[in-house]
Amino acid sequence: MPPSCPAPGRGGARCPQRHLRFVRTHVRMRSMRWDNLSAPPDEGTPDRAAPAAPPLPLALPGAIARTFDTPGFAGMTFYEVRAQSIINRVPGQSRVPFEWTINPYRGCSHACVYCLGGDTPILMADGRTRAISELEPGDRIYGTRRRGAYRHYVVTTVLDKWSTVKRAYRVTLADGTTLVASGDHRFLTERGWKHVTGSMRGGGRRPHLTTRNRLLGTGRFAVAPKRSADYRRGYLHALIRDDDRAAARFRLATAEAEALDRAERYLADAGVTVERATVTRIGRRPTTTVVRTSGPAEVVTGLLRPPGETTDDWSLGYLAGMFDATGTCHRGVFRISVADDESQARTSGALERFGFRWALDVPGVPAVPGAARQLRLTGGLPERLRFFHLTDPAVTTRRSIEGMALKCAAHLQVTAVEDLGLELPLWDITTGTGDFIANGVVSHNCFARNTHTYLDLDSGADFDRKVIVKVNAGELVRRELAAPRWRGAHVAMGTNVDCYQRAEGRYRLMPPIIEALRDFANPFSILTKGTLLLRDLPLLRQAAEVTRVGVSYSVGFVDEALWRAAEPGTPSPRRRLDAVRQLADAGFEVGVLMAPILPGLSDDEESIDATVAAVAASGAASVTPLPLHLRPGAREWYARWLAREFPHLVPRYRLLYQAGSYAPQAYQREVTARVRMAARRHGLHRGETGDNRRLPETPPPAPAAEQLSLL
Repeated sequence: MPPSCPAPGRGGARCPQRHLRFVRTHVRMRSMRWDNLSAPPDEGTPDRAAPAAPPLPLALPGAIARTFDTPGFAGMTFYEVRAQSIINRVPGQSRVPFEWTINPYRGCSHACVYCLGGDTPILMADGRTRAISELEPGDRIYGTRRRGAYRHYVVTTVLDKWSTVKRAYRVTLADGTTLVASGDHRFLTERGWKHVTGSMRGGGRRPHLTTRNRLLGTGRFAVAPKRSADYRRGYLHALIRDDDRAAARFRLATAEAEALDRAERYLADAGVTVERATVTRIGRRPTTTVVRTSGPAEVVTGLLRPPGETTDDWSLGYLAGMFDATGTCHRGVFRISVADDESQARTSGALERFGFRWALDVPGVPAVPGAARQLRLTGGLPERLRFFHLTDPAVTTRRSIEGMALKCAAHLQVTAVEDLGLELPLWDITTGTGDFIANGVVSHNCFARNTHTYLDLDSGADFDRKVIVKVNAGELVRRELAAPRWRGAHVAMGTNVDCYQRAEGRYRLMPPIIEALRDFANPFSILTKGTLLLRDLPLLRQAAEVTRVGVSYSVGFVDEALWRAAEPGTPSPRRRLDAVRQLADAGFEVGVLMAPILPGLSDDEESIDATVAAVAASGAASVTPLPLHLRPGAREWYARWLAREFPHLVPRYRLLYQAGSYAPQAYQREVTARVRMAARRHGLHRGETGDNRRLPETPPPAPAAEQLSLL
């Protein structure tokens, strides 16, 4: 990936061969350790050398090309060059108001290519699921261990996680389960571990999936319910028992802390606050008496009355509440107790609504009048997990599957393995058992090696494939600032390529750059999505004492699902806003560039309001909107992602971007107005260009408000 030739001026129009002075050797690294962490004892030669580095780009003859035999940088090539100049003039036709910029990297390991994210659901130890990209080291999840003739589910710990860019394949199973993985990934079949792809002969010969294989597990996980108003009402209807006429005291049919906490939150949402009074036992099942301290009595009495017509959300909430109130799941037997014909009919009807099968168990032979009846869920572990994931009861202690044998007969025959024709960011984790449960099937740790324990792998990191690293950036900045012709102009960083991308954790180019700017009291600003900026907070404080320092974060939206789909390699919006909060606490007036705002996905009033509210809560000084612009390269990647994920939006994008990289001015004004109104509602002024930096007494020229590169 050769760097672009800059425009005339300082660092002016030179061809890449004249612009860079190259080291003439070409080496291949066999292993790597991070300089900013303590290295473990020498472990000798790694078990597998890195693949040979690819040929140098024509524009980079003689550069050092490094490929690292580590999971986090699989498929990456770093071209280390010694640049001849580093402070570059921005092309005159650019739409940014600043004139000078520093880019220590070309290419970005964030890899915001707007394609498939790490959304594969992983089975957690509490019985819920979480996307693999959201896991963190230390999380407790399910794996398997062999005991006797069978593997058994056991709780294990996530030791590490990373992402890599590889060619992606879609595996489809007979029950509709789909999994996107690299060809090297392995799944457990009835005939042992098998790679996604392989060959029957030659160098690529290895066990691989065919349509004759069946994966082991329960099959795809159900999607968790939305916590809508109907869901909350259904949940409370299942839990609330008799009340007095004034509805001042009533019982909740559980003493489980998780269920009581949820019930109190849902009552508070309905305008009723309560205090727990006593816990009593009626027969063998405890209940909790609560006292209404505020709120209308009609709300409580209304919750006791069943609705005239139930919705799906109400039924899901009702089933979750019934399980928390009267349900058990012990040794693989799932039961919900019902006290009368009415509750039996309502519970069985809700089960049947979602395709669950059940059997009625009545204790006593013959049946004892008035005895509690039990609805027993049939269908084995797949149906129990489907119930838990679909309804999401509050009590997690009854969800355990630890110790259960992995021998269910789910319809997990492989029906297709398709090459998607794309290299996509794919996530993996290392666990204590060497495997984990991914969307209902057993998945192997593909790249587990000893090196993962000391690699500096942060969460949310993703990669473009080739990154040029200007290893002498710090000394160049110092030399060029000392030149007599340099007049101390404002320098912007991070507006083209993020200078705090993940590779910065390895190369540490920014500290000497900031030190040079500090020593020459040269004003500068930084725009980033990376939380690694906090590492250099002491240096930024020192620089701010002698010059104007601007810090801005790019947060286009706060929707977690959209972030996972569109920006899988960046820190989450929550982590970025946490960094804003820490910088604000340190005395910086941090601006947030609300970019990119995605047409049809994050440009509506609800999304903008939620984002601006979160920005205001973080302590940011301003917010500046920037609708998505699609330069050549990014445009093609984004178009493919959009057509796959949101095909109904393709015509709108064709219309918006038919004239070039930027949306029409009318659309930009409309989005800007929405952000401005949201900012006023939340007490946050909309940032004009450049007002998002710490202001000295004599403000210098304004810096950049520019969307970070998508590629």
